[in-house]
Amino acid sequence: MRRFLLPLVWPTLAGVLLAIVLLIAFPELGGQNPAVSVSPPAASLEPTRQTPTTPEVNRPAPEVRDAPALSRNSGPVSYSEAVEQAAPAVVNIYSSRVVEREQHPLMSDPFFSQFFGDDMPRRQRMLSSLGSGVIVSDEGYVLTNHHVISGADQIQVALRDGRETLAEVIGTDPESDLAVLRIDLDDLPVIALSDSNQAAVGDVALAIGNPFGVGQTVTMGIVSATGRSHLGLNAYEDFIQTDAAINPGNSGGALINPDGALVGINTAIFSRSGGSQGIGFAIPANLAREILDELVTQGRVIRGWLGIEAQEMTRELAASFGLDAIVGVVISGVVPDGPAAAAGLEPGDVLLEVDGRTIRDARAVMTDVAAISPGTQLPLRLVRNGKPLDVTLEVGERPSAETSAPQP
Repeated sequence: MRRFLLPLVWPTLAGVLLAIVLLIAFPELGGQNPAVSVSPPAASLEPTRQTPTTPEVNRPAPEVRDAPALSRNSGPVSYSEAVEQAAPAVVNIYSSRVVEREQHPLMSDPFFSQFFGDDMPRRQRMLSSLGSGVIVSDEGYVLTNHHVISGADQIQVALRDGRETLAEVIGTDPESDLAVLRIDLDDLPVIALSDSNQAAVGDVALAIGNPFGVGQTVTMGIVSATGRSHLGLNAYEDFIQTDAAINPGNSGGALINPDGALVGINTAIFSRSGGSQGIGFAIPANLAREILDELVTQGRVIRGWLGIEAQEMTRELAASFGLDAIVGVVISGVVPDGPAAAAGLEPGDVLLEVDGRTIRDARAVMTDVAAISPGTQLPLRLVRNGKPLDVTLEVGERPSAETSAPQP
């Protein structure tokens, strides 16, 4: 009997266990409703809260400043009118000079040269360079850079209308890198000069010139900065910086505003590759006008001169001289027979004031003194051996750049 019941035990147990599991998972199978949890109303959980009464405030609505609607049509969609007005006055300049050199490198050896003496065979080579210029008067005066025509034996000017002519050098000023040429042609196009002091950062600027000799080219940018100095390019620096593309060949060309007026003379670029990197420099039109007038009327630029060599003041130097602030410049040298030497200035003196104005920069004082007419009696305030000293100096005329290094 037991032998017949054993095979039925395990199926029965399995069925019972399965039934229990189903009843637990699905209680409705057993004929009972599932338990439902009903949350009591919110009113039965917490007392009713009354909204506090907001006190009446008698204040006017704040007055805010409404910004004007953004206009994207305030500027011209084209600068062709400005270019058409200015571009005819921008010229291409081709300068050339002849250089002589020995036929063979061995001719520079003293052993071989003794057999030829003064009859050593030489050959000539023509060196040429290109640049740009700007016609600024009906008389044919052309502004360009000094480095464009420096050392040239012949200067040729080509106008946009196809005319070409040789130019005469009226004068050059290496310390500002400006030069004035003159051409003899009729009905010349002339550019108008703006007040470059009004140039502001963000103004649209157009550069016109002859980059790489490809022909007259116009590029556009903005005025990136004004009053740039301490670049080591010229003795006197007051550059307008622009991101209008300027490349070799643009030197001496025009930087114009949207009205077609001259803002500056394009002069230099800051570049690691030799090409434009968006940092170009132009000589302001106001400075160019002053140089133009002096070169035309006097043949040279007359600048005031103290005859000193100045060193920038540092924190350490100021402390050693007993100064409370980093002001003035240290006189590191005095030019013999110069104005400073005649006034008794000595190396080691600290120049604090010029004509009552405190000095904070050696290059700035050089620029300020340059604007003073030679012969002017100029009061100076110094510190010598820790003691203040007042001196009156007669301003001299600055020697030409060919005979002197840049110095106040």
